[in-house]
Parts: sequence; C-alpha cells; structure tokens
Amino acid sequence: MKRYTISSGSRFETDIGYSRAVVAGDWIMVSGTTGFDYATMTISDDVREQAQQCFKNIAAALAQAGAHLDDVVRVTYILPNTADFEPCWPVLRKYLGQARPAATMVCAGLLDPRMKIEIEVTAWKPPTG
Repeated sequence: MKRYTISSGSRFETDIGYSRAVVAGDWIMVSGTTGFDYATMTISDDVREQAQQCFKNIAAALAQAGAHLDDVVRVTYILPNTADFEPCWPVLRKYLGQARPAATMVCAGLLDPRMKIEIEVTAWKPPTG
C-alpha cells in the first residue's frame, strides 16, 4: 500500500510534527483543520466563516490527493461552544451535502481561543480504471 503525506505549509505542522493529510492506499485522512487562512495566517471571528475556511483548507488537501469533498466518508466536528454548531449547518450542508458522510460533533476546547471550530475528515478514493 502506497503511503505519503500532504502539507499545507502551516508552521504548526513542523512545530508539532504532523501532516495536513496522510494518504494510505485508497484512504485519505485529513487532520483536524481550523479556519485559519494559511496564506495570511489570519482567522475570522465568525464561526460560519471559520467553517467555510476549514472546508477550503480540507478541499485543498484532498485535491493534492486526487480527491474532493464528495469522497468524504467520515467527518468529526469539534467546537468549544455547542451553540455555535447549528449556525454552521448551512455551511456544512453546502460542502458535504452531496457526500453525506457519517458524522460526529464533539464539544471540546481548542488550542487557540480564536478557533471556534475544527473539522477532521476521512475520504475514500477508490482506484480508477
């Protein structure tokens, strides 16, 4: 089984020692991803905008693996404030409404108090041909 890693270029990956995603055969595991815009290292104060940026970051990692959001089979949402989850539903539906993956929402603190949501996905990209 072929295994390789994908990096977003975020300094956190080097500082902490992890990869944005790991591709193992037909599986793509994307690390918990926050709403930071990695190009500018900025983050919105709005949880919906953070969720949208999470999916942009996740989609970029999946694209490097030859996959897309429609290949997502499992998603975990982590939010420090449960009240922030429902306002995100339209964003979640926009990006994963087609894939409709198995999902879990966890209420837990995040590393940086500016972070209002973190999203982790697993995708399955079967071989073509």
